[in-house]
Amino acid sequence: MRILVYIITAVVLITLFLMAYVRLAPVDIARWHQTREVTGPGDTTRPASFEAIRRMTAPADQVLAAVAQQAMTTPRTILLAGSIEEGMMTYQTRSLLWGFPDYTTVSVRDDLLVLFGRARFGRSDLGVNKARISTWLEALGPLTEPL
Repeated sequence: MRILVYIITAVVLITLFLMAYVRLAPVDIARWHQTREVTGPGDTTRPASFEAIRRMTAPADQVLAAVAQQAMTTPRTILLAGSIEEGMMTYQTRSLLWGFPDYTTVSVRDDLLVLFGRARFGRSDLGVNKARISTWLEALGPLTEPL
């Protein structure tokens, strides 16, 4: 019985340590506040990331303001770096239970809006980046159109 208590205690302590690490690990903003080269039209799903490219049908600052408004209504999301004036913004969204951080960079390239979401930890994001970006794009309505 005593061994079982030790095992349970060890599992609880390891779990608490991992939860603390995920929530308190320092963030290298320069690493996450960047975009990838646009490789072509359409959406791209990779393990632990999702990228969506849309043609803007409104001025860039109007589209970015709409994205910023939608992002800030997303639970557990903060603006990590960038601004509308810069033409690029990076948001951090944390999962509810563990607080896993995902990073979504929104940028403008000519007349294209590029949204690039990726997970910091793990090999899979369980589709949360795609779901979040899809929700943001739906909220933009006629401000963008698929390529």
